[in-house]
Amino acid sequence: MTAEPFDFDRIIDRRSLPSEKWGRYAGRDVLPLWVADMDFAAPPAVLEALQQRVGHGVFGYTEAWPSLVDAVIDGLRRDHDWSIEADWLVWLPGVVTGFNLACAIAGEAGDGVLTAAPVYPPFLSAPANVGRVLQRCDLVLQDGRWQWDWDALAAASSSRSRLLLLCSPHNPVGRVFDEAELRRIAAFAAERDLLICSDEIHCGLVLDEAHPHRPIAALDEATARRTITLMAPSKTWNIPALYCAFAVIPDDAVRRRYRQAMRGIVPHANVLGMVAAEAAYRDGDDWRQALLAYLRGNRARVVEAVGRMPGLEMVVPEATYLAWIDCRQMMAERAQTDPTAFFEAAGVGLSDGAAFGAPGFVRLNFGCPRATLDEALARMARALGA
Repeated sequence: MTAEPFDFDRIIDRRSLPSEKWGRYAGRDVLPLWVADMDFAAPPAVLEALQQRVGHGVFGYTEAWPSLVDAVIDGLRRDHDWSIEADWLVWLPGVVTGFNLACAIAGEAGDGVLTAAPVYPPFLSAPANVGRVLQRCDLVLQDGRWQWDWDALAAASSSRSRLLLLCSPHNPVGRVFDEAELRRIAAFAAERDLLICSDEIHCGLVLDEAHPHRPIAALDEATARRTITLMAPSKTWNIPALYCAFAVIPDDAVRRRYRQAMRGIVPHANVLGMVAAEAAYRDGDDWRQALLAYLRGNRARVVEAVGRMPGLEMVVPEATYLAWIDCRQMMAERAQTDPTAFFEAAGVGLSDGAAFGAPGFVRLNFGCPRATLDEALARMARALGA
């Protein structure tokens, strides 16, 4: 491995290569802080592993190999105190594929899928993709934290509810649900005999050490048996387009149904993605810890800057590199109907909260060098006359 320090301040030109994030505003002076990928180079350990594999020159079909499986098992034990077995792993090209599959095996056409909004947009569309019905409740802001509305969750469910889609840590509100909340969710699922599909792709990006991530399947054996846990190295180590994720499915029957739903439809994980995953879980933790320290600094900048902007409010995210910003007061004061368009006109590209089920909010990605972030925040402030 390289001994060079990790330089998160380095500006890497992403305009020169195809990029969804930067390509959206090609030819325009707009800083993209929207889609959830970071503007940092992948860890040196990952780059070195990829270079070695590319140097081999042959890219034939392959399955997950023992050292990759061991790296994931060791990583989950080290980072989340969760012991899993090798045969629980099901390899996937992505987490979105993973929760669409969960919807497909949960019940039949017309059955319900529960989730809490605002939430990552594919959660809201996945049920309809396979003929299921979205059953939505809304998180509520209480005591400075986004929290579950347990009465609303119960009201949203029905006798035809079959699956609870959980986002943990939560995108976009940045919550790390504590053990009491997870146990209440697990009890709710047990009472109604619901399958749980927990998207935990941001589990490596907990910013508050006082709120460690706990996989819901790690609570107890009974909860594990009804849970499909989805994880990937993609967000934490910034390798999303290498397309490698995995489901952890302890129950044999659920795992068989899941694999059956994959047949003929779901492609294998990318071999370079699997190479990168092994390197990330085995040798990428020093880089991850340095990243977390840098993201904490960026988070502080966002919180301070937004706090000075008239008409905007936000709660400090406990995890992820995403800030969820309430623009409704600003919209009312300025007779604005689209906060995303307002900030794009000021040269900052943000995610529209409407896609997450919450019009009037925007999501800001602070996973970028400080110079980029500071300029984007300055542009927002100028637009608001702050």
